[in-house]
Amino acid sequence: MNIARHLFALCLAAASLPVVAAPFDPGAMQVAGPRTQMLVLGTPHLGEFGESFRPELLGPLLDRLAAFRPDVITIEGLSGPDCEMLIRYKPLYPGVADDFCWDPAPARDATGLDMPAAEAAVDAALKSWPAQPTAGDRRHLAALFLASGDRASALVQWLRLPEAEQHAGDGLDAALVAVIEKQRVRANENYQVAAVLAARLGLERVYPTDDHSSDRTVAALGKPYEDALRKLWSAPNPFLKDYLAKKGAVKTPDQMLAFYRYMNDPKTNKGAVTGDMGGALKEATPPYYGRQYVGWWDVRNLRMIANIRSAFADRPGARVLSIVGATHKLYFDAYLRHMAGVDLVDTRKALR
Repeated sequence: MNIARHLFALCLAAASLPVVAAPFDPGAMQVAGPRTQMLVLGTPHLGEFGESFRPELLGPLLDRLAAFRPDVITIEGLSGPDCEMLIRYKPLYPGVADDFCWDPAPARDATGLDMPAAEAAVDAALKSWPAQPTAGDRRHLAALFLASGDRASALVQWLRLPEAEQHAGDGLDAALVAVIEKQRVRANENYQVAAVLAARLGLERVYPTDDHSSDRTVAALGKPYEDALRKLWSAPNPFLKDYLAKKGAVKTPDQMLAFYRYMNDPKTNKGAVTGDMGGALKEATPPYYGRQYVGWWDVRNLRMIANIRSAFADRPGARVLSIVGATHKLYFDAYLRHMAGVDLVDTRKALR
């Protein structure tokens, strides 16, 4: 009898415990209409190839990305508004604007517009963009993109012009034409992949979505922080050795495609993150500079994801291609799969 009473008391106690709710997953919510298809392409920074890089190496990669038919393409580049903030708040972000932003003076002198005014002019132009824009329309929009700080989108407009129309005029002076032509041959995925693909698909622009406002979190840490990171990065890293060997072996278009497949393999992505952020999190000496480094990385990724989401927030059901340095890919995939109405596309299948 005592045992029965004891069991009954246990049952009552269990029944009175609070029920732990299942974790909320926004991605599991039901949505009306077509779902957004999201493809995250992890990329090497093409500048790492140096003089061995040739645009024709990207042919098979571009063919496969074109087959995905993105409506929106985002890139790892700073937007004009972000650069304007970094320039205006330069004391809080020493050197950041110098490293990641363009001098707006040449485009401002040519157009008479500062970066905020040019950004507003870009928005107005695209809202009233004609179905059949003239060459002058495209040259003018390219000038506005340059003045707004978006060189990749300026290149998109330039590439959409017939070769005979690729000249100064309509707000583009000779100096700005030289800027565009320089980006046209620059070994950088924002231009050689994103802008070329956007022009090929008939898109009017790409969307810069990088963010360096998180640099404020580590800007004041100075040399001790930098020394701690150098020590972490000098530790043996099997992934880095394998990455450098495979990158050095790229000589043909098919080998470049194979390298992109390697860069988008989950094992590769995990190896990169484990070797970098994983090692930093284990750094055990106060004030734990490794954890502060990963904190900066987390903030940067979250703000980049917000910028990417903004690029297609007004286009439910769009097909979105996000081109970003490969170490970001695992983080991007993790965040994006929890967004309502968004389906992640397997990058490996897209690159077959």
